[in-house]
Amino acid sequence: MAKEMADRQHNLRQLVAQQAARMMAEDGVSDYAYAKRKAGRQLGIIDSSCLPTNAEIEEEIKIFHEIYNSEEQPEALRQLRADALTVMQLLERFNPHLTGSVLDGTAGRYAETHIHLFAESLKDVEIFLLNQQIPYETDEKSYRISNSRPNNNKNSNERRAADRKTSDRRKVPVFTLEGPNGLIKLSIFEFDDMRTPTKSPVNGTNAAKVNASELKNLIQSSKTTTNNVESNSLRTE
Repeated sequence: MAKEMADRQHNLRQLVAQQAARMMAEDGVSDYAYAKRKAGRQLGIIDSSCLPTNAEIEEEIKIFHEIYNSEEQPEALRQLRADALTVMQLLERFNPHLTGSVLDGTAGRYAETHIHLFAESLKDVEIFLLNQQIPYETDEKSYRISNSRPNNNKNSNERRAADRKTSDRRKVPVFTLEGPNGLIKLSIFEFDDMRTPTKSPVNGTNAAKVNASELKNLIQSSKTTTNNVESNSLRTE
């Protein structure tokens, strides 16, 4: 009986994860909590124990792209990264860093692009956008922020466990731009926060981020990989 119940919960969790993944991959939804709640309602699943973790949803997003978007998704991702690089180069004075699904590769068409700015003053960013005649909408976003410096004497598992415990939440202003292939969200942090990592919504560890130079290298390496794959395919044919 217990095994049957566990199997049922597992199957329901997978169904919700797959439905949430589809929304995030196809519709540009970026909020894991929203996606899983909506997926649960659509499937008539209200038991919280049957809702998947963010990591389970992310895994289903990868599978979804492999099955349904294996040709379109890589190109869409390259375009989103190129758009992000253009914005980051424009906002270079504010120390832009790309993070989120456009960086980790799970973004689909129309996904939101998340860029963190580290500025001396919020007003400086506002004035810059106004002078450049770039329209934007204002909002705010809550981030989990690490409140302690990493201890390099710990092994990787200990550091991940410590990362999850030593964090708090902070709301920061967000400026949303209308990009050519989806919304671009600029989260404005204080300049001194540049070395303070935010937490990944997927697994609670420190979120990855790259500056414009690193993103440019990533785009170039992606092009090289694609060209090599296409070249090998032609030889095979």
